[in-house]
Amino acid sequence: MAKQPSQTHDAADNPKRDPEPNSNTIKDPDDWTTGDEKMTGAQASYLKTLSEEAGEEFDPSLSKADASRRIDELQARTGRGRDH
Repeated sequence: MAKQPSQTHDAADNPKRDPEPNSNTIKDPDDWTTGDEKMTGAQASYLKTLSEEAGEEFDPSLSKADASRRIDELQARTGRGRDH
């Protein structure tokens, strides 16, 4: 017989029950375990758009972590993607 999951898990056991669900979504790119991998398609697309808006060159060879840093930098310059 398969073991049934306990219904008494708290937020520490189940991120879906975390009272602050976005508390673990912001992580320094230096701490990413996959940061050295090629940037994702979504990152590349957004970074290309930001680069064009900022009049900057787009570098398709960036890693995930470097692309994230570059996105932050260009968002700050263009004002795009920031909460006001």
